[in-house]
Amino acid sequence: MWAARKGQRRGQAATLTKKKPALGDACARLNERVDVKTAEVGIIGGTGLGEILAAEAGGRSVEVETPYGPPSSVPIVAEWSGVSVAFISRHGPGHRLNPTNVPYRANIWAMKTLGVTSIIASGATGSLREDIEPGHLVLCDQVIDRTVRRPSTFFDEGMAVHVELADPFCPRLRSILAEAGGRLSTTVHHAGAYVCMEGPQFSTRAESLMHRQWGGDLIGMTCMPEAKLAREAELCYALVALPTDYDCWRPADPARGQDELLREIMGNLQRASDSAVALIRAALPLLRGSPRTCHCGEALKLAIWSDRSGIDPAVRQRLQPLIDRRLADSP
Repeated sequence: MWAARKGQRRGQAATLTKKKPALGDACARLNERVDVKTAEVGIIGGTGLGEILAAEAGGRSVEVETPYGPPSSVPIVAEWSGVSVAFISRHGPGHRLNPTNVPYRANIWAMKTLGVTSIIASGATGSLREDIEPGHLVLCDQVIDRTVRRPSTFFDEGMAVHVELADPFCPRLRSILAEAGGRLSTTVHHAGAYVCMEGPQFSTRAESLMHRQWGGDLIGMTCMPEAKLAREAELCYALVALPTDYDCWRPADPARGQDELLREIMGNLQRASDSAVALIRAALPLLRGSPRTCHCGEALKLAIWSDRSGIDPAVRQRLQPLIDRRLADSP
């Protein structure tokens, strides 16, 4: 059923943008180039949420250049709930980028360039557990990475860098989101293991059952390498998962037609997206001024294994926004 939802891109886009203008339209209207270092919190909107968030907050577009090409969409910077935020639609205007082709490195680099220190991301998923119902929200705490075709590090040449990733999501951000979730009527699960598959095809039933046996709670395609790159950039990162259906491990009612099932899935996505907007809106005032008590901002402190004196100047220049402070530290 999750596959049916994803497989109807045109119908999905039309359903989700009836109430609010698309992010691409906002970017076309707001093409002003502004100075960097303008945002505190980054929001990466997955299926459905990017358009809703950008339309609700308004703002101005900010063109950011990165060594990895342009981000998925022109970032939009806005003041929302008293916090300066930067929005990127993960799949781009019109949902043109499949999960493998999302420029994850460019997106995270753009957030870093804009001065962001914390990222709240969203992503539509299938549920692998009965108690995680479609329309609920999940604050993920673990990941099983099954992606194989995506560049997953900024440090692919010229340096050996190994960040800790035992806990891939920022505990401080998750705690703030959990507190905000307590103010909503929506059910918010405070933990969940996200299985990130390569795609773009969906799981076979045998794979779906295997993911359940592994301890997975959700199945999706976009969490990785996003979380890894955020950690390498020393950014706090949390993911709000939006379950829309039960994947294929739980067979659908054969008496129900595909059109009816798709309408139900789209309704679940709309409901979860609206709830996620409310959750982020409630979390931003709590996040404002919150001290970084986590270790995300120190992820590179002990991660650079290369002899600093031997790092090629061209590599140092290319990665300067990430490593400049760390190379000044004592080895």
